[in-house]
Amino acid sequence: MPDLNPVATQRIESVVVAALTVVVTIAAGYPWWSLLALFLVFDLSMLGYLHGPRLGALCYNLAHSYALPAALGAVAVTAAAFGDQITWLGVLAIAWAFHVAVDRALGYGLKTTEGFEHTHLGPIGKARRAEPSSGTRAAGGPDTAVADGPSST
Repeated sequence: MPDLNPVATQRIESVVVAALTVVVTIAAGYPWWSLLALFLVFDLSMLGYLHGPRLGALCYNLAHSYALPAALGAVAVTAAAFGDQITWLGVLAIAWAFHVAVDRALGYGLKTTEGFEHTHLGPIGKARRAEPSSGTRAAGGPDTAVADGPSST
């Protein structure tokens, strides 16, 4: 059985999280299309790159971490427990988590200050094409098969 590298493992986990957000959306009675309607809103965080890679990475990473959607979800669940339904907050939290999960599943990770194309899941775009293919495939960047990695046999 092949060993999964950490990047491939994170990408598989992200597929599971994305599927779970779809299930929660439907189970909570939220409109399924809200996941698609809000999908690109969170990418507005890339506008930080207009002021340089440091601010760009900070803005992007804040919007592409699970921390803020989890906090919003906790507020929505707590409010619902006390009888105050804040439906829009629940929809926003789930759509946000869905966006993060899909991005990570596709190999678009948190950014480094080196530039937009350098992520914790490996290089993307021009940076990926510039690296030797053997190192990039092992890093598990976009377009890398999940099963890549050394075999334990």
